[in-house]
Amino acid sequence: MQESTRQATRLWTTAQPVVAAFVASAIRNRHDREDVLQETALAVLNSFDSFDQSRPFQAWAIGIARNQIGLYLRKNSRSKLVFNEETVATLQDTFDTALPPDELDYLPECIDRLEKRARRLCELRYQEGLKPAAISEQVGLTPNTVAKALQRIRERLRSCIRDRLANAGVAL
Repeated sequence: MQESTRQATRLWTTAQPVVAAFVASAIRNRHDREDVLQETALAVLNSFDSFDQSRPFQAWAIGIARNQIGLYLRKNSRSKLVFNEETVATLQDTFDTALPPDELDYLPECIDRLEKRARRLCELRYQEGLKPAAISEQVGLTPNTVAKALQRIRERLRSCIRDRLANAGVAL
């Protein structure tokens, strides 16, 4: 599996409940909701390469869901049980402003703020899946030093994410 597919899947997993709630707010029929949500998931995966990592993933996924809802509405325009596109746009605005950013939305930015050596340790541990002992052989440190460095890096990332959330007005 490609790294971009893994990342898209991770981000989708955290955003999916909110996107599902957005779809449910616009589509009454359960089977139709499930179909639209599934089409949204496919569209997210297929267009993930165009996702701007500096933007919140959840809002981007809701935008894709809005497009999928629009397709559904056009297909079912004769039904009296569907909203018009203006109502769906209002729902999207409500979801975009009412929901706080997800913690993972800030992770790429916080990783970019790490110094080069710390980013390299993160890549070896979390992208390549190496254990501290294997990392230590590649970077010339003891396994204990690598483990402690990773512990400090995780704490810096947590702190960075907390700061970004606080700056966005999210109460922790």
